[in-house]
Amino acid sequence: MSYSFAMRKLLLVSLAVLVLVAAAGAAPPPSVVTNIIVITLDGMRWQELFGGAERSLLGKDEKAITGSLAYRRFWKKTPEDRRAALMPYFWTVVAKQGQVFGDPSRGSLSHVTNGLWFSYPGYAEMLAGVADPRVDSNDKIPNPNVTVLEWLNGLPAYRGRVSTFGAWDVLPFIVNAKRSGLPSGDGFPPVPAPQTDRERAINDLAGDLPPIWEGAPLDAPIMHAAIECLRTRRPRVLYVMLGETDEWAHENRYDLYLDSAFRADRFIRRVWEMAQGMPEYAGATALVLATDHGRGATNADWTSHGEKVPAAEATWTAVMGPATPALGVREAVTVTTGQVAATIAALLGEDFRTGVPAAAPPLPGITAEPSKR
Repeated sequence: MSYSFAMRKLLLVSLAVLVLVAAAGAAPPPSVVTNIIVITLDGMRWQELFGGAERSLLGKDEKAITGSLAYRRFWKKTPEDRRAALMPYFWTVVAKQGQVFGDPSRGSLSHVTNGLWFSYPGYAEMLAGVADPRVDSNDKIPNPNVTVLEWLNGLPAYRGRVSTFGAWDVLPFIVNAKRSGLPSGDGFPPVPAPQTDRERAINDLAGDLPPIWEGAPLDAPIMHAAIECLRTRRPRVLYVMLGETDEWAHENRYDLYLDSAFRADRFIRRVWEMAQGMPEYAGATALVLATDHGRGATNADWTSHGEKVPAAEATWTAVMGPATPALGVREAVTVTTGQVAATIAALLGEDFRTGVPAAAPPLPGITAEPSKR
């Protein structure tokens, strides 16, 4: 057998082996995540996320319940159908293609560890990975801790490519905008430094809407500001804080609380589908959804939260992206809201705990071990 013939034969055998491996369904190399979108729904209860609308909260008697618009929109026979009616995109796409933590019926528990169970401590824990006793109010005090957003913005690959938008005027203090240099929209106006006619129009519209709550605008202008930022500024890290779920709950408007969750789901769909239609984001972007705290679990206290409200420490988190295994609702696992910070970094292939060693580790199983790059 000549040398050249042997080499040709070896090449043919190798090609045949490669064909057989491909036919057997060998997995392609893991995708690289280069961008991330983080969206939080303030005070959104796990009860509605996993079970949909609660009948007893829809009205005071049967006639009031069945006659309500919320009943017609969101009430279905089973919890699975109710949750799909409330947040259809979450349950048809995010939960199927990603992972969800915090469903007690599946032995999946998620909670804050700060012991206070309200907003600023919750966001500080979520974004910095630690529960700091110095953060003990909703006062406008600069966060003493470095958030994962600030930390990423300090890395060369992300510098100037981190954007934040929030339906709460405390957001600039949570991310410590003065120290971090992050352009932080707080809703007044939604776009902090408008550069386009569309951004200026969003700010004008926000100014024309009625001020329902002090320090907390409606979600719609925040949504549009974030969408415009994604479309024109192309951030690598986009954080959006939505707030109506918390505000309407405090007003004891269960119908509008449900509606705000439904609209948040629509916003999640719009942002994600827009990203998948943009070459620099498609197949290279991860999504993280979370809440800063829970609420009461009964008719008497569902409108409230805080350390004196049982069950208000319960939270949830969802993750989806090309590097995240599609495991759906996770079972028999306990996690904390503080793990979100390191998770955001890990999805991007970074290790947040090299900069903040006290931070909680990433959520288990959402990606491979973080790599340094």
